[in-house]
Amino acid sequence: MAVKKTTRKASKKKSKTVSAGTKKSWGGRLTSQADAATAKLLASLDVDTLLWRYDIAGSIAHAQMLTEQKILKKSEFHKIKRGLMSVATDIETGKVHLDIALEDIHMVIESALIKKIGTVGGKLHTGRSRNDQVALDLRLWARDAVDLLVADIENLQYAFVSLAAEQGSVVMPAYTHLQRAQPILAGHAMLAYVEMLQRDLERLADARKRINISPLGSAAVAGTSIPLNRQRTAQLLGFDDITRNSIDATSDRDFLTELCFAVSQLGVHLSRWAEDWIIYSSTEFGLIELDDAYCTSSSMMPQKKNPDTLELIRGKSANFIAQLTGMLTLMKSLPMAYGRDMQDDKRFAFEAVETMRDTLGVAAGIVRTVKINAKNIAANIDKGFLDATALAEYLVNKGIPFRTAHGIVGKLVAQADKKGLALSELSLAALQKACKKIEADVSKFLTAKNVVKHYAPDGAGGAKQLKKQLAFWKKKLK
Repeated sequence: MAVKKTTRKASKKKSKTVSAGTKKSWGGRLTSQADAATAKLLASLDVDTLLWRYDIAGSIAHAQMLTEQKILKKSEFHKIKRGLMSVATDIETGKVHLDIALEDIHMVIESALIKKIGTVGGKLHTGRSRNDQVALDLRLWARDAVDLLVADIENLQYAFVSLAAEQGSVVMPAYTHLQRAQPILAGHAMLAYVEMLQRDLERLADARKRINISPLGSAAVAGTSIPLNRQRTAQLLGFDDITRNSIDATSDRDFLTELCFAVSQLGVHLSRWAEDWIIYSSTEFGLIELDDAYCTSSSMMPQKKNPDTLELIRGKSANFIAQLTGMLTLMKSLPMAYGRDMQDDKRFAFEAVETMRDTLGVAAGIVRTVKINAKNIAANIDKGFLDATALAEYLVNKGIPFRTAHGIVGKLVAQADKKGLALSELSLAALQKACKKIEADVSKFLTAKNVVKHYAPDGAGGAKQLKKQLAFWKKKLK
């Protein structure tokens, strides 16, 4: 939305000409004016303007509760509510002047309200401090942030599930130590990312329980002598409960730190996925083909198709970790209760959520448009002895101890490697020379295509498991 911001020059002019007493909510105690540099340091309007909707919603609920408690007259409440809604319209249309002398969006809104409706607007702050007001607004914002992130994660999960359903029957290598390990269906690899994302989603949903507690009514630190009904404002704003301790309520930012952690862990998961697909899209691997819309080329080398969006997603994980570290560092030495240091908590949390939402949107686009390179994968699938473990397990089913079977197959791999053959290309006589219990039916267990047919447990990389998992995720995401 368009919001009219004061320029640096205009801000300096205001700080020189307006006395502290007429601009600050605390101006009655102090008489000296803040200079331009100090006014800029004190202000948080460059970031906390994002909270205006929550501040107005919280203020209306607070005013309604004050009215029900007979602290405000009904006529005063209606006047305040209409005034706040008018201020909301002005903010949306860019008519509100963001004067840094007012420091934050909370005082900008209160000042605009008083200008509209007169001194009755000054009654809105009854029983309330900026300390619990800010804590309330942040919890309202964080609650919405979680809901939006959860929806974004589900969108990305759906993209992976759709990819697994549409292109997931391709047999591809799974890797450990970045070396070929065992064959799987490609859909199984796609659903691995869905599992990671589900933990992120559940982590956010769990954090929401601790976010959705109302601090309003805690006032500055000790509560108030005004007979507030905290449960009522909590109910009006959709909170599950109220905080139990006024000191903790105004100083708690655990919910923001937890949100930043959930975002940083999600960022790590996205980074791992991005790293996989950067590798898989390379000429050397050739497992996937990224859509041109999510790649760039080179200013010098005209043949290049670079996976820049994936690289940037991988890079963003550093930002998310830095924002979590910033939140933890900000809070680590603060005495109880509120300290002005906490004004900067928003800079970490807001940026983390906004960037993550952008990142998730791009990630979903990459997944929706990727092509699994089935032809290239099939041409190379039996390189790397992906069926070696299956051969060892074949011997186990013939009664041979696994360690013995492991040694037999290891020698067969060395023999085949020396001859430049796959295990399936060794003669039956050569296989039986290594172990007499190998029979002609061994051919049904060799090659990657056959291996995936014999995976037995739930959660494995075969066709029947993929079918079951797809049914689960389609139902869950529906």
